[in-house]
Amino acid sequence: MLHERYARGNARNYDARMTTLRNLHDAVGDIGQAGARWSVSWWHVVHAGALMLVLALSPSTWARGGRAALARHVYLGTAPLLPWFALLSALVSVVIIRIVVVTAVSYGLSQYALEMVVRVLVLELIPLTAALFVALRATVPSGGELTAMHASGVLHSQERAGADPLRHELLPRVVAGMFAVLLLAATSCVIAMLLAYFAVYGFSLGGFEGFTRVLGQIFNPGVAMIFALKTLFFSLAVALIPVAAFLRGPQSAVAPGARSSRELDSLVRLFTAILVIEGVSLVSNYY
Repeated sequence: MLHERYARGNARNYDARMTTLRNLHDAVGDIGQAGARWSVSWWHVVHAGALMLVLALSPSTWARGGRAALARHVYLGTAPLLPWFALLSALVSVVIIRIVVVTAVSYGLSQYALEMVVRVLVLELIPLTAALFVALRATVPSGGELTAMHASGVLHSQERAGADPLRHELLPRVVAGMFAVLLLAATSCVIAMLLAYFAVYGFSLGGFEGFTRVLGQIFNPGVAMIFALKTLFFSLAVALIPVAAFLRGPQSAVAPGARSSRELDSLVRLFTAILVIEGVSLVSNYY
């Protein structure tokens, strides 16, 4: 009797250990598969960047047909966004500038108001919001459209007709995304600095010398280089990551639900890249 109870106890312990080992094995396998998928997805982004660089440096890319496709995509990717983003940026800038200036004056720090406005608004918020705005309104939908064209055979039809889809569809979308981020960020920075000047000095040219001196103190060579590189990397991430799904093949783009899932996956990778770039910029500027 005791022997049977001991045997049953050992059997239960053995089953519990085996179940634990199987669960651990499955968990390790899931982690390994997730890591492999993550590595492959980022490899496609790097591959897309290298491919776009080679195409951009190729003289045949800038033939008449390539220039026409590039101009069309740049216009469609920038012109509808610029007025709305400029208006939104102006409204948000007015609110933030007013809050910062009033707060600085109430604490007796009015001499630092302009510097705080430029650092918070121009250096940090505007490039970030420009990148997110272009991603949500232009590049992510454009990447989904490109994948759907691949799935439906439109790109193969263009290739059979003698056109190069990479030069006439992929490269123009990447260039248009980069151009949109850079243009929106530059325009909004100019608007924000003009509004900051008017908020601090009023409608007078008497404060122009002090204003330019503050800007020169803020935008020293190191800060200016970090700002330019951050905006450039934002534009590269926004332009490349959504269209990199095209290089993974059309199988997931057949169903509308799968297409939405791929666009969501691109958004997650894009937000991750933007957060990393912003974090590196903050560390470089303030530590």
